[in-house]
Amino acid sequence: MELNRFIDHTLLSASATEADVLKLCDDALKYNFYSVCVNSSYVALAKQALSRSDVKVCTVVGFPLGAMSTEAKIFEAKNAINQGASEIDLVMNIGRLKSKNYLAVLKDISKVKQAIGLTTLKVILEISELSKNEIVKACEICMDAKADYVKTSTGFSKSGATLTAVKIMKKTVRGQLQIKASGGISDTETALKYIEVGVSRIGASGGVEMMNNQLTNSSY
Repeated sequence: MELNRFIDHTLLSASATEADVLKLCDDALKYNFYSVCVNSSYVALAKQALSRSDVKVCTVVGFPLGAMSTEAKIFEAKNAINQGASEIDLVMNIGRLKSKNYLAVLKDISKVKQAIGLTTLKVILEISELSKNEIVKACEICMDAKADYVKTSTGFSKSGATLTAVKIMKKTVRGQLQIKASGGISDTETALKYIEVGVSRIGASGGVEMMNNQLTNSSY
């Protein structure tokens, strides 16, 4: 199993420098990760660094709170695509969800998806802020909004992915959406557990360590 092809090699720190982003891209080229995931201001830099490869550029939109206007999210997403992003990880408006204003959440995601067309849209639920029932509802809204993935976490909240939440997400989406697990996944064994329960993508900053561990441990 090619673990590298599950990994969105991620660097979203506000203090990340241009040199840090270029190092991220070098790592992605070396290990042939599926993508790099960077803040939208670095999309053009990453695209240039990866231009002669199959490694995709993923970016985050409405990050990390999800509470900005739909119009701002649309602008950020379309601008990132114009600069070379192949995938958009959009943060759901959690406050609207918890207010039970489900129509507002649906419209927010739907309008972004309509604006970006066939570009892959992953919706970040921020599971640490949600109850089981809210995770289910969030997944149902994402299906109605024609998203492509549901994603567990930003990595900037109080906790990240859990196997329990991923199992809830998988049961709810019933194969209609793919699942990305992110937040706190820092070793090969943990990543493989998420893949075993059905995730299609792993968002992690420790992809290099995972690959080195896999290469030196034949049990993987």
